[in-house]
Amino acid sequence: MSLEEIKAYVRRYLGEISGKDKPRAVQDQFISDSDEELKEHIVFFESSFPHYALPIDDMIAEGDRVTAHLRFEGTHDGELLGIAPTGKEVSVPFIITYRLAGGKIAQHWMSFDRMALMEQLGVAPT
Repeated sequence: MSLEEIKAYVRRYLGEISGKDKPRAVQDQFISDSDEELKEHIVFFESSFPHYALPIDDMIAEGDRVTAHLRFEGTHDGELLGIAPTGKEVSVPFIITYRLAGGKIAQHWMSFDRMALMEQLGVAPT
């Protein structure tokens, strides 16, 4: 895949899950079985922030990898790490790098500001 093709693939993937249900069948279309951890992240956050969205702020690609600067946006309507639903809306920037192999996401690395999330939920001081 060319760099533009892998960026388009990641955009298509994010478009399929952003702000929508994230069923396993859709995940399996885009994520290989080698990255079960990514599928688990999706299920975990979807249970706390149903239909969370992932607007793209920026994206770069090199080789077989795409790095995206995104925003995690959602409403806290489910328990999160023992925190009862607050009904609060959050918008937290994060960065994720996907490695593609065999036409699917094969591996990922993710980093986000957990403290900003806790502050927006009102469970940590600002």
